[in-house]
Amino acid sequence: MRAVDIIIKKRDKQELTAQEIQFFVQGFTNGDIPDYQASSFAMAVLLNGMSPQETTDLTLAMANSGQVLDLSNIVDIAVDKHSSGGVGDKTSIAVMPMVAACGLPVGKMSGRGLGFSGGTLDKLESIPGYRVDLSTEEFKKQLKEKGIVLTGQSLDLAPADGKMYALRDVTGTVPSTPLIASSIMSKKIAAGAQAIVLDVKVGLGAFMQTLDEARELATLMVDIGSLAGRKTVALLSDMNQPLGAAVGNSLEFIEAIETLRGGGPADFREHCLHVAAHVLLLGQRAKDLDEARALAEQSIQDGSALEKLRVLVKAQGGDVSYVDDISKFERAKYVEVVKAPRSGFISEVHARIVGEAAVTLGAGRAKKDDPIDHAVGFIIFKKVGDSVEKGESLFEIHADDEAKLQEARAAAISAYKFRDDPVPPLPLFYG
Repeated sequence: MRAVDIIIKKRDKQELTAQEIQFFVQGFTNGDIPDYQASSFAMAVLLNGMSPQETTDLTLAMANSGQVLDLSNIVDIAVDKHSSGGVGDKTSIAVMPMVAACGLPVGKMSGRGLGFSGGTLDKLESIPGYRVDLSTEEFKKQLKEKGIVLTGQSLDLAPADGKMYALRDVTGTVPSTPLIASSIMSKKIAAGAQAIVLDVKVGLGAFMQTLDEARELATLMVDIGSLAGRKTVALLSDMNQPLGAAVGNSLEFIEAIETLRGGGPADFREHCLHVAAHVLLLGQRAKDLDEARALAEQSIQDGSALEKLRVLVKAQGGDVSYVDDISKFERAKYVEVVKAPRSGFISEVHARIVGEAAVTLGAGRAKKDDPIDHAVGFIIFKKVGDSVEKGESLFEIHADDEAKLQEARAAAISAYKFRDDPVPPLPLFYG
């Protein structure tokens, strides 16, 4: 069997066998198949797709490329929540502490930014000292003792996905339903979560831009979860505009802290409560969604969710004083407020354009080894449906380079569209 023959077969729109997929994944993992062939394979999958069986076989091959955790002897039920990626999506940093504060252990392995979509690990590293490289044993120990873990993918868990994930980011192969589904679900299966809530984004700033595409991805991942013996639920949420106000690593972490303190943007808070309620229900901590939501709200009101974030940061070596005093976060050299060019109603804040502008500032990566500037990004003051007067504050840019600031300003202004007539706000969830 040769890698090139497998690439040619997929190029020619033929269905791969489980053995061929296993051979390719194992060869890529151990270094026998080089990056350039894996890139070619990913592009062939992007262009020609995969059948549900192929995607399931790819998921299981990636999950089994390393160790598969069994957490049943550590906690009664371990839950995980995963987002398919978006702009301003700092949900995990708020939801995981809320859920853990309600007595449901959460063990999550997150990724770095993909394209214009921010990564949870990059946001976590806004806290000096925070470790995202826990070993498998450290992951298990912390889950048992603290009831919460938020780390990167350890080298011995789904290593094939770790390599492919970095490659997809820089080869134009991110928006592929089979590659997204297999990437997400291989990590979830390998990390040992018995219950998984998937937050599938749909819209201008998501990899799935239509509801049909998002439903296809959601259905595929739920089916894979079921085949692997995991309880899995998928939510379809809006990503036509940035979620919340903050876009950028430190800025988003600060917004998550403010939300756990009982503040934060209304849309982000509501999104987090809805997701947390589904996690708590799936994790058998409530009899229905109403009770689950009440538990999540209580964790904010009584301060236990914020305290759980402090426990998480401290357990993973981070400077917990940043959670207590957000003024300690690194700040950008330039902060500029951009004013509305006209009066009217906001009809669009194109999430992808804002996300790409944040990458221009340095909040994301153009190449897989690019450093991240944690301080830069945007604060969005006006969202779809809001009225605005000419000269009123529209958004704020945080930049460390004047030339990048000018380029990002022009791009972010182009993300906005205005109408004279009232515009209804966008829904947070579609189902």
